[in-house]
Amino acid sequence: MSTATARRGPRLGWNILGLLVFVVVGFPVYWMLNTAFKPAKDAIDPDPSLLPTGLTLDNFRRALDIADFWGPVGRSLIVSLSVVVIGMVIGLLAALAISRFAFRGRKVVIVGILAVQMVPLVAMIIPVFLLLNDLGQYDKLTGLIITYLTFILPFTVWTMRGFIVNIPRELEEAAMVDGCSRTGAFVRVVFPLLAPGLVATSVYAFIQAWNEYLYALMLLSQENQTATVWLANFTTKHGTEYAPMMAGSTMMAVPIVVLFLLVQRKMAAGLTAGAVKG
Repeated sequence: MSTATARRGPRLGWNILGLLVFVVVGFPVYWMLNTAFKPAKDAIDPDPSLLPTGLTLDNFRRALDIADFWGPVGRSLIVSLSVVVIGMVIGLLAALAISRFAFRGRKVVIVGILAVQMVPLVAMIIPVFLLLNDLGQYDKLTGLIITYLTFILPFTVWTMRGFIVNIPRELEEAAMVDGCSRTGAFVRVVFPLLAPGLVATSVYAFIQAWNEYLYALMLLSQENQTATVWLANFTTKHGTEYAPMMAGSTMMAVPIVVLFLLVQRKMAAGLTAGAVKG
């Protein structure tokens, strides 16, 4: 048996495994789209068809009519973009300090960042609610933004630290020898190299803020609800309207898909940055 034939077997097995993983991960998305475009009566059929039986846009019209859609979506965009911008600025500076400067308690800070990410979000609901109520931030978007920053910032700092560590210090030192200040060396040399990492981290932070449901439900009233909480309008005392709910979920997924398509090249570069060091 030749070497090429010997290698083909394991490769085929990994390809089949990858295909199975893709099917398992992608099936919920396919089912959401399938249900969103099928007639409402087919969505509650006890013997559903895996293939579309008919295409209709009535579910999207129903989703837009059942409750205000653009208001919650606009609030979700405001919260998500604010969290990304603030989180990236603070997170980048914190990650730079941890990566490039030696100070007392540095290891404690790193361990603390990891420890914060291990705390279940549901365990902090009551303390966060009481704190925001005392600060007058309950039922306000600013309060929700502050809350999201508490669990997105540690993720941002830790992720950006990984990118910064893999950029050689010698590049900054060479720029400083050529006359750049430390800030100038960072802006001209380090920051462009961090662009893929910034994009990848920003996308993940945006997705976390956009998809968060529990805190948005607990900290905002119905008048200020975000897009994820808006989906609860399809569940009433008469039952759940599954087809319009899937149509609403499809519309909610559009901003994420558009964002990913716009930054997919930088995203791929950011995910592989640091894989090979040196």
